Amino acid sequence: MAFAGRKCEAVKLLLNDGMDEIKVSPDYNWFRSTVPLKRIIVDDDDSKVWSLYDAGPKSVRCPIIFLPPVSGTAEVFFQQVLALTGWGYRVISLQYPVYWDLMEFCDGFRKLLDHLHLDKVHLFGASLGGFLAQKFAEYTHKSPRVHSLILCNSFSDTTIFNQTWTANSFWLMPAFLLKKIVLGNFAKGPVDPKMADAIDFMVDRLESLNQSELASRLTLNCQNSYVEPHKIKDVAVTIIDVFDQSALSLEAKEEMYKLYPNARRAHLKTGGNFPYLCRSAEVNLYIQIHMRQFHGTRYAAINPAMVSAEELEMSSNQDSEDYQ
Repeated sequence: MAFAGRKCEAVKLLLNDGMDEIKVSPDYNWFRSTVPLKRIIVDDDDSKVWSLYDAGPKSVRCPIIFLPPVSGTAEVFFQQVLALTGWGYRVISLQYPVYWDLMEFCDGFRKLLDHLHLDKVHLFGASLGGFLAQKFAEYTHKSPRVHSLILCNSFSDTTIFNQTWTANSFWLMPAFLLKKIVLGNFAKGPVDPKMADAIDFMVDRLESLNQSELASRLTLNCQNSYVEPHKIKDVAVTIIDVFDQSALSLEAKEEMYKLYPNARRAHLKTGGNFPYLCRSAEVNLYIQIHMRQFHGTRYAAINPAMVSAEELEMSSNQDSEDYQ
């Protein structure tokens, strides 16, 4: 059980002096000191607590909601929260409670949106978060709640992990074994300092999750399920992928492209499993480009008064010629 209380030694070898650079960064400290963490219960079971950061103009009724991967908490998107709210967007980064079934998750998420008085939203999902975002869009397709999707290093079919046969036994496994399973998908070999810092930060976030949180997430990640694209064909989609090593196989990425032939594709040369941490400027740019198509509509996630300033900053930062 000692594993749960220390960094994985194999991962620490990748880091500069084993320091938690992100945890002591001015941006992270500013985020933690200025954006309050809210806890909300929407189910009859009061042990199911949604934790979230809700930042930006509350007048915006169609915000961007961020869903973390198996190893992540609501904090992992702090750089998106800071940058996007600075440009006038309303952003919600959340952490889901323990759910063992995809439909149970979708029902809980729908209740959360009802509680927040949000009719429709834009979802950014990383890995498992992206899969859950797709399943929620599918779940609500008859009365749509998802206006658009940004899928980062995500997948559409859980069988790619070859774990469907063990999905129902994760709840029995001790926390240290579950963490070992998750760490097995982290980058191996030399990485640049920013990626090393991102891995270190995610290991720290992983260690903050208890056994039931981890077991339930792995169960959702691996129980036999796939996305039915015909149910969400009217949802605007952007797919963010990296060209270097990540937990996703090339085949899984190609399947996503086939599933969403009209999706915009945003490629990062490097970034590993956590580009929103180590390549945040590029990811934030792609989010802005995705959201630009909704400016001037009731589904805009930005304060209308900020649009012109944001457009100017976008054009001066980088042209979107490589954004297909």
